[in-house]
Amino acid sequence: MGGMEPPLILIVEDEKDIARFIELELQAEGYRTEVAHDGITGLSKFREVSPNLVILDLMLPVMDGIEVAKRIRKTSNVPILILTAKDRVEDKVAGLDAGADDYLVKPYSLQELLARLEALVRRARRREEVLAYKDLRLYPRRMEAFRGERRLALSPKAFLLLKAFLEAPEEVLSKEALMRKVWGEEVEPATLEVHLSALRKALGEPSPIQTVRGYGYRLFLPEG
Repeated sequence: MGGMEPPLILIVEDEKDIARFIELELQAEGYRTEVAHDGITGLSKFREVSPNLVILDLMLPVMDGIEVAKRIRKTSNVPILILTAKDRVEDKVAGLDAGADDYLVKPYSLQELLARLEALVRRARRREEVLAYKDLRLYPRRMEAFRGERRLALSPKAFLLLKAFLEAPEEVLSKEALMRKVWGEEVEPATLEVHLSALRKALGEPSPIQTVRGYGYRLFLPEG
């Protein structure tokens, strides 16, 4: 996809020199990065920035990597690459059982790390559908939507309304069409208006949802 942002990778590694080395190398390869040095901070950063991929050391202070992976997996299918200094089969199995997609045993080569990351990012992009228009992005499977870098707090109905608009950007959608897409049937016009109003409020200014009098609504943002 043209204009797609580089993947954002969260590095959760308590050894600061290693974390910094990985971060600099990934940035040199064009990735965006965030770093955390313990499990709790890693989990809170994960929720804050919604990364495209997580590099997760198993031996972490405060909360270990296995627990972090389990908690991430409760809400997300983001790819997780675990790093382990232990070359024991049980540790690899525990990591994969917790939901990791792949693992690397330290010491590993930078080339191997980059190759594993690229494979996981490619797989995730195939797996993850995204609807996008201008600065709006919506991930149907993750039930997440963003305007720029800002994650939108949407009710389930507002999320479905935005999805309907993003499936037909710049097309005029009638009230009836929106009702059928979101509720599966026609509902009271006031019900639609309430959820549209909540969606507009969540999206902020400039509002990308235009009222086309006598016809319905459309998703439209002028250039610039």
